[in-house]
Amino acid sequence: MRAVFYEANGPARDVLRVEDVETPNPGPGEVRVRLRTSGVNPSDVKSRGLRKLAFPRVIPQSDGAGEIEAVGDGVPKSRIGERVWVWNGQWQRPFGTAAEFVALPASQAVPLPKNVSFEEGACLGIPAMTAYHAIELAGADNNKTLFVSGGAGSVSQYAIQFAKARGATVITTISSPDKAAAAREAGADHCIDYKREDVGARVAEITGKRGADAIIEMDLTANAKLIPAVLRPKGSVIVYGTGPEATIPGFFCLQNSVLLQFFLVYQLDAQQRDRAIAGINSALEQGKLVNRVGPTFPLAETAAAHEAVERGTIGNVIVKI
Repeated sequence: MRAVFYEANGPARDVLRVEDVETPNPGPGEVRVRLRTSGVNPSDVKSRGLRKLAFPRVIPQSDGAGEIEAVGDGVPKSRIGERVWVWNGQWQRPFGTAAEFVALPASQAVPLPKNVSFEEGACLGIPAMTAYHAIELAGADNNKTLFVSGGAGSVSQYAIQFAKARGATVITTISSPDKAAAAREAGADHCIDYKREDVGARVAEITGKRGADAIIEMDLTANAKLIPAVLRPKGSVIVYGTGPEATIPGFFCLQNSVLLQFFLVYQLDAQQRDRAIAGINSALEQGKLVNRVGPTFPLAETAAAHEAVERGTIGNVIVKI
């Protein structure tokens, strides 16, 4: 099969190679998926560029979509031909979705509704599952106001939609008219341009000085300083992304009994994953989830796809296979 892989860390164009490699066979409890698309996420870029290689050869990327074309022992043959989206393709495994095929546990190949394209299916894994769990932890409902940082980001786009589906009011930050438009299309009630506006003052104005009930945070290192300005007493900060270190406003958090809740989407337990998958597919089937497909590249230009993620872009970066 044709695949993209790297055998050393470094810049995308220096280390990513496109060659023929052995096609994987599904083991017991596994399926082999003929991939049509692969999603590129920031964690894929960071793994290739910064983290020590866990395996001699890595086929990157964890998200994707395609059709099951073979099954291992213990998996019903009726699944052959099923359209699916896949998650955690390259988590603690050497071979991910930047290839024509991937073999992985059957539970990681989720039925893809007929009304959803393969490009949209490749958007789901990391971003949608992160967003669903974050909104669940935030306890979003029609009495809550959530502050979602970076409203045009891939996770935030889903977080806004899941929060609005539960009736919450959503305040988000943006830095350009294009990003504001994307956040509003996802359903955000209020967009604050953090480069031009006083975020705390705007949140106070919107909430009647009460503050948000919860923050959904993509970068605690950059944004921890905003916690006292936007969060109400006894509110919560749901953190799914951060740099190596973050300076926390400790006294404010102590004095106001603030809950800091960290989680890593790769490490959700089985029940948490099942709830997220069920919630995502229910929204897809009802046509209530907008999947923002961004720049799209052929497999041979996966290095350019990684560079697009590094630059920052609106929408999920997709590799078509």
